[in-house]
Parts: sequence; C-alpha cells; structure tokens
Amino acid sequence: MIRKIGAGIAAVAVIGVLAGCQAKYEDAARASAAAQNADSAASRAETAAGRAEAAAARAEASADKVEQLTQKSWRK
Repeated sequence: MIRKIGAGIAAVAVIGVLAGCQAKYEDAARASAAAQNADSAASRAETAAGRAEAAAARAEASADKVEQLTQKSWRK
C-alpha cells in the first residue's frame, strides 16, 4: 500500500516535471515567434520609410520644378 502511494507520488512528480518542461519549451517557442514577428515588422517599417523618403524626394523635385516655372513666367 505504501509503495503504491510512493509510486503515485513519484508519477505525479514526473508528470509535473514533464508539464513544466513542456511549458518552458512552449514559452521559448512563443518568444522565438514574437522575435521573428518583430523582425518582420521592423523590416516592413524600414521598407515603408524608404518609400516615404522617395515620395518626399519626388514631391520636393516637383515643387522645385513648379517654382522654376513660376519664376520663368514672372520674368516674361
């Protein structure tokens, strides 16, 4: 009877350890996935920032052209 109780306690302890290990690996997997998602989001943000800079440069070039045309028309 005492051996059965001891075996039951040991089984519960082993199950607890295995559950703890499983939770540890799941947490590590979640952390890895979150890091990958953050890297991906940072990459997309960097791409978007590059596109915004290019658009700003085009807008500035267009404004310069308009300014030049306006100055030419005032000279005439």
